[in-house]
Amino acid sequence: MSTVAVAQSNLTVTIAENPTVVQPEPLSLGQTAVQPATNLQVTQTDSKLAVVPTTVSLQELVDGLNALGISPRDLIAILQAIKASGALQAEIEVL
Repeated sequence: MSTVAVAQSNLTVTIAENPTVVQPEPLSLGQTAVQPATNLQVTQTDSKLAVVPTTVSLQELVDGLNALGISPRDLIAILQAIKASGALQAEIEVL
C-alpha cells in the first residue's frame, strides 16, 4: 500500500413528484392541465477523512474500516478507488 487518503460518507437523494391540477377560469376557452411540482431533498451524513500511511497492510486497512462499521459494498468501493488511484498494489476479485 502507498500512502492514501480515504473518505466515506452517505449521500441520500430523495425526489418526490406532487403534480397539481390547474383549472381555467369559468367560461374561458382554457383547458384543465396538470402542473408538475417536484420536491428534491439531499442529505449527507458527516464524512470522515483518514490518511492511510504506507506502513499499513491491506489486512489492517480492512480491519480498521470494518471496525468503523463500513458496509461490505462501501468497503469494496473504497478498495476499488484505492486500486484505481494506484495506491494498492494488489489484485481485487469481486465474486
